[in-house]
Amino acid sequence: MENSLDFDDAMLEPDWADKLDSSAIEKAVREMLVAFGEDPEREGLQRTPLRVARMYAELLAGYRTDPDAIVNGAIFNVKYDEMVIVRDIEFYSLCEHHMLPFMGRAHVAYIPNGQVLGLSKIPRIVDMFARRLQVQERMTRQVADFLSDLLKPQGVAVVVEAMHLCSMMRGVKKHDARMTTSAMHGAFRANLATRQEFLDNISRGATTLKI
Repeated sequence: MENSLDFDDAMLEPDWADKLDSSAIEKAVREMLVAFGEDPEREGLQRTPLRVARMYAELLAGYRTDPDAIVNGAIFNVKYDEMVIVRDIEFYSLCEHHMLPFMGRAHVAYIPNGQVLGLSKIPRIVDMFARRLQVQERMTRQVADFLSDLLKPQGVAVVVEAMHLCSMMRGVKKHDARMTTSAMHGAFRANLATRQEFLDNISRGATTLKI
C-alpha cells in the first residue's frame, strides 16, 4: 500500500492514527467491502481501508482527549454572577446504534460562582463528548455534568438539537425530524425564571436546523 498522503490524509493530525488499532480497522473494512460484493483491489477502493481507519481516528478522538489539556488552566476568578451563554455550537457525532452521523448544535449556559471558563473551552468540551460513539441524551448530560464538576457554578444548562441520519437515511426515513435534549443543574433546574431566560435567549433569532 502506498505511503503517500492524499488530501484527506493530510488534514489529519499525524499522531491520531497511532492511538487506536488502525490495522484491525483496515482489515475489517476490507472484509466489509468483500461482503458488499466489491473488489478491495480496484483502483477506487485500494486506499479506502486506510482512509476509513484515519477517519475513525478523527471522528472518535474524544475517547483519547485529555480533559485537563482542554481546560489548560483557563479558569479565572471573576466577580460575575449573571448568566453566561455560548449558543449554536456546531457538532458532529456518531450514533452508537448504527454508527451513522448525527449532527446539530449545542447551547450551553452557566451561572458563575466566582469562576469563569475561557470562551473557547466550552466548544472544545462539547467536541470531546461528541467525538465518540454516542446517544444524544447521554452526550447532553455529560457536557452538563462536566461543567458542573469543573466550575461548581450556581447552575448549568445544556440544550442539544440534532438531526440523525439513522432516521433520515434508513428506518422511518423522516428527513425533517429533529431531536432536542436538555440537562439542567442547580439554578436552572430549581428556578423557572432562570430556566426560561436561558430558553428565551437561545430561541431568539434561531434558524431552523438543516443539513
